[in-house]
Amino acid sequence: MPAKKPSSRSSAPAAVKSQPAKSADGRAKPAKPRAELAPALTARVETSPPPVDDATLVEIFSRLRAADPEPRSELDYINPYTLLVAVVLSAQATDKSVNLATAPLFAIADTPQKMLDLGEERVRHFIRTIGLFNTKAKNVIALSRILIERHGGEVPREAEALEVLPGVGTKTASVVLNVAFGVPRIAVDTHIFRVSNRIPLFSAATTDKVQAGLEARVPEPFRLNAHHWLILHGRYTCKARRPECPRCVIADLCRYPSKTTALTPISPTD
Repeated sequence: MPAKKPSSRSSAPAAVKSQPAKSADGRAKPAKPRAELAPALTARVETSPPPVDDATLVEIFSRLRAADPEPRSELDYINPYTLLVAVVLSAQATDKSVNLATAPLFAIADTPQKMLDLGEERVRHFIRTIGLFNTKAKNVIALSRILIERHGGEVPREAEALEVLPGVGTKTASVVLNVAFGVPRIAVDTHIFRVSNRIPLFSAATTDKVQAGLEARVPEPFRLNAHHWLILHGRYTCKARRPECPRCVIADLCRYPSKTTALTPISPTD
């Protein structure tokens, strides 16, 4: 039989225990303290407060009304049709950019028939500075044709009839009904969605649910202009990144947990 190989375990030298280091005088040096682990990083998660009560809700809208008694849409329009077109064009675009594009467009095409006569290519030329202008030009021509064929060239006053038009959804239909025809609808865009969930007036995960909640909660005297008050408040005061809480007229009523404070001015000597 072949000779058995010696076990690696028996041939390995015995482990030598480390000895504490000694100083020049022979005394053991004190062991270095172990490095402490850095604290774990945790995300700051805020718990949404419950919506304001009915009395506070009334006070909030009373103050917004006092600050701006007659709010108006910042989109320029001539009639219900041009308002409809302007709102369709405003998707993913600023009101300012839409107004710049529609001023010369509406000067020559302020009815569905005039828009059809202008044609998609020329419409596209007028709105080329607006995002998604190719798709929007097609929608404007298509909805103009439907208005002529089904509604006698008039903008319908029913949400269901508006929402089947190309480029028109719940928000656009609500804006047209509210602004053009005085229907108390609260169209929810990104600004109103943010403001409603921040204060909060009504908390929900989707714009449709927020709209339904606001229209159910906002008292009738404020419902007609609530859309304008909230959108302007979100656009100019309750901004997304840094809300301007120190100058907010409802700051003491708002339950948003991360209110901003006034910045300390820097002196010339700093």
